[in-house]
Amino acid sequence: MTSLAQQLQRLALPQSDASLLSRDEVASLLFDPKEAGTIDRDTLFAIGCTGLEELLGIDPSFERFEAPLFSQLAKTLERSVQTKAVNKQLDENISLFLIHLSPYFLLKPAQKCLEWLIHRFHIHLYNQDSLIACVLPYHETRIFVRVIQLLKINNSKHKWFWLLPIKRSGVPLAKGTLVTHCYKDLGFMDFICSLVTKSVKAFAEYPGSSTQLRVLLSFYASTIVSALVAAEDLSDNIVAKLFPYIQKGLKSSLPDYRAATYMIICQISVKVTMEDTFVNSLASQIIRTLTRIPSLIKDGLSCLIVLLQRQKPESLGKNLLFEEYISYSSQDKMDSDKVSLLNEQFLPLIRLLESRYPKTLDAVLEERLKEITDLKKQELFHQFISLSTSGGKYQESIDESFIKEAILTRLDDDCMDVVLSAISAFEIYKQHFTSEVTVSHLLNLFRRAELSKNGGWYKVLEIAADILIKEEILGENDQLSNQVVVHLLPFMVINSDDMESAEMKMAVYLSKSGICSLHPLLRGWKEALENVIKSTKSEELIGVANQKMIELLADNINSGNPSSMLKMEISSEWHFELMMDRGIPLELWAHYVKQLKTAQQIAVEDSVLLLFSLKNFIHTLKAPKSFPKDDTWWNPEQLQEDSRDYLRLLIGLFEMVLGGADAIHFRVLMKLFIKVHLEDVFQLFKFFSVLWTYGSSLSNPLNCRVTAALQTQALYVGSALLSPQKAQWKHQLASASSPVVISLLINLGSPIKEVRRAAIHCFQALSGVASQFHLVIDHVVPKAEEITSDASYVVQDLTTLFEELQSEKKLKSHQKLSETLKNLLYCVYSCPSYIAKDLMKVLQGINNEMVLSQLLPMIEQLLDKSQKEPTAVLKDEAVTLHLTLGKYNEYSASLLHKDPKSLEIFIKAVHTTKELSTGMPTIQITALEKISVNAEQVRIELEPPDKAKSLGSVQQTRRQKMQHKKSQEQESVQEVGGSYWQRVTLILELLQHKKKLKNPQILIPALFNLLSRCLEPLPPEQGSMEYTKQLILSCLLNICQKLSPEGGRIPKDILDEEKFNVELIVQCIRVSEMPQTHHHALLLLGTVAGIFPDKVLHNIMSIFTFMGANVMRLDDTYSFQVINKTVKMVIPALIQSDGGDSAEVTRNVEDIVVKIINVFVDALPHVPEHRRLPVLVQLVDTLGAERFLWVLLVLLFEQYVTKTVLVAACGEKDAVLEADTEFWISVCCEFSVQHQIQSLMTILEYLLKLPEEKEETIPQSVSNKSESQEEVLQVFNIDAHTSKQLRHFKFLSVSFMSQLLASNNFIRKVVESGGPQVLTGLEQRLLETVLGYINAVAQSMERNADKLTGKFWRALLSKAYDLLDKVNALLPTETFIPVIRGLLENPLPSVRRKALDLLNNKLQQKTSWKKKIIYHFLDLIPVLVAMVKHKRKTLEDQPINRQTALYTLKLLCKHFGSENPEPFVPVLNTTVRLIALGAKEEKNVLGSALLCVAEVVSTLEALAIPQLPSLMPPLLTTMRNTRELVSGEVYLLSALAALQKVVETLPHFISPYLEGVLSQVIHLEKITSEMSPASQANVRLTSLKKTLATTLSPRVLLPAINKTYKQIEKNWKNLMGPFMSILREHIGVMRKEELASHQPQLTTFFLEALDFRTQHSENDLEEIGKTENYIIDCLVAMVVKLSEVTFRPLFFKLFDWAKTEDAPKDRLLTFYNLADCIAEKLKGLFTLFAGHLVKPFADTLNQVNISKTDEAFFDSENDPEKCCLLLQFILNCLYKIFLFDTQHFLSKERAEALMMPLVDQLENRLGGEEKFQERVTKHLIPCLAQFSVAMADDSLWKPLNYQILLKTRDSSPKVRFAALITVLALAEKLRENYIVLLPESIPFLAELMEDECEEVEHQCQKTIQQLETILGEPLQSYF
Repeated sequence: MTSLAQQLQRLALPQSDASLLSRDEVASLLFDPKEAGTIDRDTLFAIGCTGLEELLGIDPSFERFEAPLFSQLAKTLERSVQTKAVNKQLDENISLFLIHLSPYFLLKPAQKCLEWLIHRFHIHLYNQDSLIACVLPYHETRIFVRVIQLLKINNSKHKWFWLLPIKRSGVPLAKGTLVTHCYKDLGFMDFICSLVTKSVKAFAEYPGSSTQLRVLLSFYASTIVSALVAAEDLSDNIVAKLFPYIQKGLKSSLPDYRAATYMIICQISVKVTMEDTFVNSLASQIIRTLTRIPSLIKDGLSCLIVLLQRQKPESLGKNLLFEEYISYSSQDKMDSDKVSLLNEQFLPLIRLLESRYPKTLDAVLEERLKEITDLKKQELFHQFISLSTSGGKYQESIDESFIKEAILTRLDDDCMDVVLSAISAFEIYKQHFTSEVTVSHLLNLFRRAELSKNGGWYKVLEIAADILIKEEILGENDQLSNQVVVHLLPFMVINSDDMESAEMKMAVYLSKSGICSLHPLLRGWKEALENVIKSTKSEELIGVANQKMIELLADNINSGNPSSMLKMEISSEWHFELMMDRGIPLELWAHYVKQLKTAQQIAVEDSVLLLFSLKNFIHTLKAPKSFPKDDTWWNPEQLQEDSRDYLRLLIGLFEMVLGGADAIHFRVLMKLFIKVHLEDVFQLFKFFSVLWTYGSSLSNPLNCRVTAALQTQALYVGSALLSPQKAQWKHQLASASSPVVISLLINLGSPIKEVRRAAIHCFQALSGVASQFHLVIDHVVPKAEEITSDASYVVQDLTTLFEELQSEKKLKSHQKLSETLKNLLYCVYSCPSYIAKDLMKVLQGINNEMVLSQLLPMIEQLLDKSQKEPTAVLKDEAVTLHLTLGKYNEYSASLLHKDPKSLEIFIKAVHTTKELSTGMPTIQITALEKISVNAEQVRIELEPPDKAKSLGSVQQTRRQKMQHKKSQEQESVQEVGGSYWQRVTLILELLQHKKKLKNPQILIPALFNLLSRCLEPLPPEQGSMEYTKQLILSCLLNICQKLSPEGGRIPKDILDEEKFNVELIVQCIRVSEMPQTHHHALLLLGTVAGIFPDKVLHNIMSIFTFMGANVMRLDDTYSFQVINKTVKMVIPALIQSDGGDSAEVTRNVEDIVVKIINVFVDALPHVPEHRRLPVLVQLVDTLGAERFLWVLLVLLFEQYVTKTVLVAACGEKDAVLEADTEFWISVCCEFSVQHQIQSLMTILEYLLKLPEEKEETIPQSVSNKSESQEEVLQVFNIDAHTSKQLRHFKFLSVSFMSQLLASNNFIRKVVESGGPQVLTGLEQRLLETVLGYINAVAQSMERNADKLTGKFWRALLSKAYDLLDKVNALLPTETFIPVIRGLLENPLPSVRRKALDLLNNKLQQKTSWKKKIIYHFLDLIPVLVAMVKHKRKTLEDQPINRQTALYTLKLLCKHFGSENPEPFVPVLNTTVRLIALGAKEEKNVLGSALLCVAEVVSTLEALAIPQLPSLMPPLLTTMRNTRELVSGEVYLLSALAALQKVVETLPHFISPYLEGVLSQVIHLEKITSEMSPASQANVRLTSLKKTLATTLSPRVLLPAINKTYKQIEKNWKNLMGPFMSILREHIGVMRKEELASHQPQLTTFFLEALDFRTQHSENDLEEIGKTENYIIDCLVAMVVKLSEVTFRPLFFKLFDWAKTEDAPKDRLLTFYNLADCIAEKLKGLFTLFAGHLVKPFADTLNQVNISKTDEAFFDSENDPEKCCLLLQFILNCLYKIFLFDTQHFLSKERAEALMMPLVDQLENRLGGEEKFQERVTKHLIPCLAQFSVAMADDSLWKPLNYQILLKTRDSSPKVRFAALITVLALAEKLRENYIVLLPESIPFLAELMEDECEEVEHQCQKTIQQLETILGEPLQSYF
């Protein structure tokens, strides 16, 4: 190439590029250049827009580019013809867009946008730099190469020529090549750097855009740094080139840009030696910008370090770094964590500066120190200094101890700054100090601090508090912890309401620090203070906060362990002072007041003052004179008031001092307390005895409480004080003159284990001491473990110890034991009553004469007191008296004989009837309680006086004396009156409490005798005997319980059955009216039922009948208990009597049970509602739910049917039934699920045994009836009820069962019992029972179908089915399937049908079945197939059953067929055979069979192929039977469904039947067209047609189409439309290559089909036209899929077909119709082919114009109609050609050829006036108007206009009128262009204004008006 050529090429503009003019190959990123040439602009615009839309979804900032680059305006913009300014703006937009696009370049949407920009704006030519900038970061990708290949860079001088090898080779650009080019070509380096700055600037408008720049900045850093590394020697030019960009990078706020810049600086520092000034400048810039991005401070400092290390300038800019540090750290919102992080990062740099430039650094710091005045900055300055001095060379040489000393000394400095620095240093060195040193020195700072005067202290104290609290200095050291809390607490008190004040900040800071968790005293203060500050006004803050603090501290002191609160340090110097009896020391007072004055902390002083106050109190407290210090016992009950107060205070003091015993000073106080008040050891232990025992006092004379804890503590203190005592003192303490042993002995019986353990400790201290009690002590001590474990052990142990005394032998130890016991008992007289009471409890097992004789004086004394002043008797004394009276027992009875005094006291006790305390028995009863009596004597006493005999015995004497007062010597035999019964009553009352009765059975006959006499009529004055009866019954009950504690039978030798008169008890029930008597009698009967069951069974019905009538109606708990007890006792006896050996016995028992239940059911309405359920549940539970729950339910139903229904009002029946049902369900659900189901089965079996109807006539044979009745248990008595009631009963029973199984209660019960598993085994039986019942009901229904009761049986069957559903719902599927299988074999069709329904319901549930269950389901298929085949030997199936079976098979196939197809092959065989039967088979069955076929075929797919030859012919035959199909839509739908599924599933295998299928589909559409378009049949048929058209391949379908067409051609009416619609849709889905290969075949077909009009030329034109249009639509569908190349020959072939000489004229009609349709479809494209039509159109227009020729065009009768139609087609076609003409199709020649033929049509009045008028207005005028538009040439308009105007002079007014309208149409189309034609139009219009035809004249005026409107000029002036 010559240099001139090169110059010219460089000067050439992009728009002169040759490639822009070529359409063969077009530059494209996404497409092949040739392919891109075929894509139009609209498509590419759409591609670009979709790309932009997708990008907008990712990044909204692209929105700004929509208008300039992606709008409709941009679509038409051609930049080569635009101005410079427009192109400049466009370049800017493109450049900016490419910058924004770069981050997303690899995404498809971005590439779509680029494709549009390349196509529309040729950016590969105009914007090469911007395009390369966009894609350069991706230089290692294939798409980058694709972009480079678009560029024209062949010229060696081109800027991007170096990329030519890549363009040619297609290999991506290697990193090495790029880097090399970068350092060799500075222009390229500059390009990369400036690209970064441009991008950063572009993205700066969008905050948060740093992520988009990441790729570019990574590329920038890696490329430039790699270039700097690769360059052998860096020239100054490179550094100079980079420096401006480095400056920009340092100023940038983008972290990635800054980081890249730091990397570049480091690399330059390493490679180049720079001048000092340059280094200084660079370093100062780094420092100045350092803190703008906190996350990069570390990187910045690292960069600075590298720079300074490598360059080593002589001097450094002075204080930049320091200033930056200060300004960054002093930002208001900077938190401490960030500053500490900064310090950490600064440290290496400061050390570097120190080592390199020590002098400069010192000078700078000195200078800055003078300038700084701001406190905060000073603080930061110190931090900066600490950074330099805490590291580096100095640290290494200084001695550690020196540093520690220096730091601690400086902490006491007066200058605040020094203190602050020192504490900072302290913090660094803190691990070198011990906890004690740390705490003492830091607390000293708090002591010195004056926050109110100097706010600078706040920072110091904050650091100090942090060190103290946050670090684990205090650890577990409570002492240090307390010390810190005491010193810091004053700083936590709120004394300022200014939130900004140092004091307030300190208080808040401390509350948030860890101090509140350090000590229990401050627990919760942090939260409390936060709440106070939030919720309180500032002026009230101080008061509220301090009040809250006091409350909190008080609460914490109370709730915490007091000792831990009071462990505040108290120096031991005060301990001596505490022991002295003098006032509070002066120095303490002085110190306290001084502390108060200076508002110092005084917690310690408060504690000390408390101690001294306590000490003073102890010294001041004096015992009153009345206090009996020398008595053996300090008895609170006998002390005077002041002595009691004194003793109470002593107890209180002891408790308080003991509470703080952990602290040493409290131990000192304890010593003082004992020394002042209890110095004497005996006094001390008397005091302890009170503490040990007072807790059990019931009367509480001291009005104070000794807790078990205090009692235990006192015992342990006592134990500790006992051990060190001298032997002689121990001896005295253990003697009878001391209360110690007795008190400890009582504690051994304490219910509290710890008390017993402590008491044993005390005894251990006394063991081995010689005393009156040593036997007891030594006996007890070895048993320590047993006594500690068991509270009652000591009683047994002492009983064992002293039981020797009861033996007659006089052993050696006898005397000592006796003495010991006497000493123990002697104590009773002097000790308090609560001790006597406890001692009696401990000694309760020791019984003999001596014990009683020892206690007699006390008994007498207490009896006297109780008689004289009963109110003065203490509760403890009352208990003691009862316990001592208990000593009158069989062991001490002999004393009564020996010692008259004892008898006297006993009688005195017996005469004392007072109740000393509520809830305790009278003294009289207690006295007699322990004495055993022989029943024989009582029997004699109960005999009437005439039978009295004397008995000389002790007992008799005692009894006589006892009765002495009552009998009053009434010994008259004749007068057995009131006195006798009084005597009897008293004896019976005493027997109530008599536990020790010998041979009680002796009394039974006497008691029954008394009872019978009570039942005899008595004189009125005698009064009621009810109370006596109750006593007798009660005594009998007690005796029975004594003889048989377990309630079992009593041997005959003890009590003979005959002596027990049960009838008498029953009579007692009957005669009495008192509920209490009834209760006693029933309880007795209940007990007797277990002892003598047979006797009770004889009377059982009378018992329960009575209960039902009386007791059950009472609403009190006692009556309820009586019922329960009677039921529990009597019924088991009844059930046990049935041993199961004899059927007769069993039946008898069952009959009795029915009657008993009936009694309860009858009584139920009268039983209180809340008692009903428990009563019935108790009854059935006792009877056994398994056997008798069903009986209860049946009787409840019977009661409802017979009684409740009659009582309920009409409207209330439903509500009553609902309530009753709910109650019955709740009764059932009280029992197990198994029992409930068992009962339901029994009820169903029972219902089966009941007759269908009640037999109204008396039966022939009575014997038969009785036999049958014997078989059935008589629960529902048929004889006693009407037929209606029987029916109601049956219905109610079944209805209830259904409701029960569905009830929430029942389901809950099943779930609680463990889910459906509990039903295993039962559900099968239940279902069988239900089905057996259904079977029976179904048979009854069939038998009674014609009777009046038929309706009832249908309802009952429905209920039974409902019950079956409920059972089914409970069944697990595993059980359900076998059950259904069994049902399908049932002989009754109705049952089989119901089974199928159940199966269908189950299958329709949306459940995922397990494989095992699926196999079970599949096993049902053979059974169902047999049903469908109708060939079962024993069972004849109704059509409905077969239909249902087919539906079931369909469901099975739908659910399981796809996974398990094989089992369904026989189903298909069977259904196909069924369809083959056709008309012989029931239509509904056929319908179901067809649906089943549809499902099975679609599921089996390939497996169904063998069946097609058997299936398709009958299926098509079925479809042909039109009458059948029309008569039932369901049948039609089924047939369609079957056909569709076959076609859809096996499209490749139906070709043999395709003709038939097509034929039937077409015929069916004819039928369904009469139905609504939305009908199911139409929808199905449309779907079928679509399936045929879209799934079959053309090679299969097209031959069938051809054949079918030949068939329907003969009978074409209504068939052509459906037929062609299939072909049209098929052509629509054909692929390009398929269409190409089948086009000849289709062309032949259409040429044949288009001859349709010719073949039926004499038929109705409208019908023919309609049919022809179907064919044409189909052909047009093919045309639109053809290319220009393939369509052109087809079009000309059609043209020739129509125009050949011998062709029928009718073909012209068809062809022009076709041309019109194609023109409409192809729009502007049709003009490519329409040129050949112009002349034929012109000729034809002239040939059919009757104004020009008289010859008929068509040789047929209807020539005018055909000519009119032909004209219409031509005019319409021309109109469309003109309308869509955009390529100037209408040339001058063509316009002239068409003009006259068209204008002449205004005169062509072919077809009559009406046709003429319609043709002109609808077809001709629009055609002419559009013709004028298409001409677009005024030279042609004039002749056209003139020719039209000439027609206004026609003789016919119609023609003139038409011409006038045409002129107006022309003007409307041409608008203002018509002005040119106006002059020649005016004369013609003027003529018409005076036309002879009024209509024309009128139209002319209208025309002129409209012309004025169109042209906007007045025309009247021209006329």
